[in-house]
Amino acid sequence: MLTLGQRTSAVPASRRFRPMVMVLPWLACVLGALLVHFGLPLLGVDEYWQSVLRRAGVLMIAAVSLNIVNGYAGQFSMGHAGFMAIGGYVAAAITYYGSLFFHGSAGDPAFAAQGTGLMLAGILLGALVAAGAGYLVGLPSLRLRGDYLAIVTLGFGEIIRVLLELTPSQIDTAAAVREHPIRALISLNGPTGFYGVPAYATLFWVWLLVLVTCVVAYRVKQSSSGRAFLSIREDEIAARSMGIDLTRYKVRAFVLAAFFGGVAGAVYAHTGANPSPQDAGFQRSFDIIIFVVLGGLGSLSGAALSALLLSLLGEVLRGPGPVLDAWAYCLAAAAALGIGAAVLRGLRNRGWVVVAAMAMIPVLLLGFAVLSGWAKARLGIDLGEYRLVLYAIMLILVMLLRPNGLLGVREIWELFGPMTDADKRRRTLGSGGPGGPGGGT
Repeated sequence: MLTLGQRTSAVPASRRFRPMVMVLPWLACVLGALLVHFGLPLLGVDEYWQSVLRRAGVLMIAAVSLNIVNGYAGQFSMGHAGFMAIGGYVAAAITYYGSLFFHGSAGDPAFAAQGTGLMLAGILLGALVAAGAGYLVGLPSLRLRGDYLAIVTLGFGEIIRVLLELTPSQIDTAAAVREHPIRALISLNGPTGFYGVPAYATLFWVWLLVLVTCVVAYRVKQSSSGRAFLSIREDEIAARSMGIDLTRYKVRAFVLAAFFGGVAGAVYAHTGANPSPQDAGFQRSFDIIIFVVLGGLGSLSGAALSALLLSLLGEVLRGPGPVLDAWAYCLAAAAALGIGAAVLRGLRNRGWVVVAAMAMIPVLLLGFAVLSGWAKARLGIDLGEYRLVLYAIMLILVMLLRPNGLLGVREIWELFGPMTDADKRRRTLGSGGPGGPGGGT
């Protein structure tokens, strides 16, 4: 009979601490969320930019979740906003009517701890309902491909929008909720939109769910199901010939995407925004598709980064004032990233190019804010009125210069590491060395 010590010593060293390795990503998610929640106020980031980062976090969750079905599985879904709306309304109803039922009022600071519990329960239930809707829609429609699937999912989003507009008026008294609790849950205030949802989604909860979504999406990509998704994306005929059940894996990808889409909508409903039927419209779905395409189909880090950058760009285009007020933070971020790029280049790490490009982002945002202020003061032109035109021009330029997206199919951490011989040869060719422009043969 082997002792516990003998059994432990017989396990290979690479597998002994596997449970701890499995827990580490989740601990990193919690620590990262705590760092964002407590670190940003210590750095002097005001409430305005904190609200911007909360909205950006919601869009990052939506982009990463849509990337599962559009990027991994290669299916073109245009109804993702519908799943977000389902999750948002379900979570909003749970928190709002639950507060009225148990406490008699919504948003009371004395009920904040219990209200946060209701929010988390609402997020989970909203995500599950959205996943169920994804299954019901995906099972019959994912036998279709290409444009046909896009039309079906677009129609689903419009159905959700119309159904939300037909819901009864919102109940705002505790007595009515306690008398008719079931009817209260479907009283979503029609086309006006659901109002009065307490803003329990702090930076901690938003960014915790952002990090958890990214970890789950990455693990799905590395799993056997993820490999099946990618094979379906590349060639459905070859995938079928290898024994992959196309419909089952497509539905699985659709349900996962719908689940985290419901999480995004549920978090959005608790950030102080009032969910409305327009949130289920095709315009919101197009915005999320833009994030995925610009980041790179199949790259979860690219989708998350493009959602974050375009959210910040939207604030710059809306008005230069907040960006000019934060000029010191922009320059400090650019300087820190520039130093990091110099260090990586000194260490012969090819990731210095990525860090250098990131260092240019705050400088460009600040430069555009200065240009916007100058145009308004000197020329009387408010670039904020043309922000949608400028936004579209920038999207066109990015697609012309980077047709595969910012990162293509790679993740950002794959761009780091020691320079290979191929990297050195490209540098030599670019500098006019032997075999390059101006060099010998």
